[in-house]
Parts: sequence; C-alpha cells; structure tokens
Amino acid sequence: MSKPRKPKGRPISGWLILDKPIDFGSTEAVSKIKWLFKAQKAGHAGTLDPLASGMLPIALGDATKTVPYVMDGRKIYEFTVTWGEERATDDLEGEVTETSDKRPREEDIRALLPKYTGVIQQIPPQFSAIKIAGERAYDLARDGETVEIPSREVEIFRLTLLACPDANTAHFEVECGKGTYVRALARDFGRDLGCCGHISGLRRSFVAPFAEETMVPLADLVALEAIEDMDDRLAALDALLIDTAEALSALPHLVINDDQAHRLKMGNPILVRGRDAPVAESEAYATARGKLIAIGEIGQGEFRPKRVFG
Repeated sequence: MSKPRKPKGRPISGWLILDKPIDFGSTEAVSKIKWLFKAQKAGHAGTLDPLASGMLPIALGDATKTVPYVMDGRKIYEFTVTWGEERATDDLEGEVTETSDKRPREEDIRALLPKYTGVIQQIPPQFSAIKIAGERAYDLARDGETVEIPSREVEIFRLTLLACPDANTAHFEVECGKGTYVRALARDFGRDLGCCGHISGLRRSFVAPFAEETMVPLADLVALEAIEDMDDRLAALDALLIDTAEALSALPHLVINDDQAHRLKMGNPILVRGRDAPVAESEAYATARGKLIAIGEIGQGEFRPKRVFG
C-alpha cells in the first residue's frame, strides 16, 4: 500500500486581506498569495471581477474552514455607472448591446434609490457564476446563448448617490448582503431611467468582519520578495496575517481550558457551565489560549464540536 502524499507547503493558517488591483483575477490572486506564503492550502471569500479592485479576503490553511462565515457577511462597494450604453457583461468588458441618447437628472436618480433598498428581487447578469442546468451562466453566454436566469432575493441595507460629476456618470456606494450583483444594479438603474447603463468602476471596501484598514496592497506583498533570506521573508509575510478566529466574530464565543481543548480535538463534547454561559446556540466557537479550537453547537449544557482546528 502506497503512503499518502505529504501536503506541499507550510501548514500556515490565517486570513490575508488583499487589496486586489484591477485586471487581476480572484483565482490568480489566491494562487499568488499561496505561492508567496508557501501555504499548503488557500481559498477566497467572495469573487471580485478582474475589472474590480479592493477587498479580497484570502484564507490560508485551516482558515479555509471559516470561509462560509465570511461569504455570508455584509459587503460595501463604491461603483460608477456610465449612462448611455448597456453591455453584454453589464460592465466595461462586454460588447455594447443597446444605446440611448437620454441622460438622467440627478433628482430622478435619487428618486429611484428607495426602490432598490431593502429586500429586493434581482436577476443576476448573463455573465455570472450562476448555474443553469448544471452549467455556469458565463460559459453559456460565451457560447452565444441567452439563458433565462430566475430572479432571486437579495438585501440592500444602504444605497447612496455620492456624486454626479457629469451627465454621463454617477458614483454610488452600496452596503449589501450575500449574492448581490452590483453589475445588475447598474443595468437595472439604466433600464428604469430609460437611458441604459453599465458599471465603469467598482471597488469593494468592506467584507464583514474585516475593516478597510486591514487591507494589504498586492504591491506591498510582492515587494517582500526582495528579502533574500526565506525565513525572514516568510516571517514578514506571516506578520500580515489576521487570526483565523476573526472570521467568526459574529458568533458566540467560549473560552476554554487545555483539558477541554483536548476533548474537543478528539471530537468529544464538553460541558458548558457558568451563569453567563449560552444556553442554546446553533453555532458558536471555542478558543484556548487565544487559539481557535472548534466550531460547534451548544445545547443541553454541552458544546458539541462540528469542525475542529489543528
């Protein structure tokens, strides 16, 4: 019997909050970060289009187990809509599919925003990762197919018109929930205003729970390649990581001792005691000595582990 392959790379864990540049794909960014950190495993929480810049949280090692909790978080985008053209991709990358000579008045734009605030129905773009009969919509669109994509419910917490610098463009900021397509907002604004529209600039500044100031520009990371000593270079990179548990800050938190940590790592439940202890929680996380040990559920006086961390 052949021995299992030893994973390549370091068993490093944590979050790197990348400030992704324009014209750099999310998958490409993950590969670059994985290579820089010499990490065994890496993944991202929420794709950013190549034409978009800004926050791309990248999980290394065990932090990949916490990606769903970041994917579900609120996001903030600043975006620019250019009026007069609707495009196949709903952004600058696509071919022009419809044009209009009409330009919206600022008061008409402001009057439209309440319609797009709260829980709304949205049809994702033709060029999106939505699966249609088992295939990605963008693959079908690239093959020239126009498919019927069903609308879905998304939530817009806040939508602000920041400026109208000229008749052709408008700048917005949106705070939204999981699954919202900002490109679709631009498309639908243009249709409602009767003037056509597409995204001509997009930047993500926030993905809960990570703040804007935690972002690290790609250029700063690449600059560290100039450090010749590999140990020194990796130490400088590791100093930029955010602890894995930060991704779980919205969940109830248990601080446990070493004996309890050992039991959880073996897959066993632990007793939850104390006046302030949670009575019942579908999800919570436990740490010992500041280190993430497990994600689990609390019920009947016990914390039962679902995911255990090394």
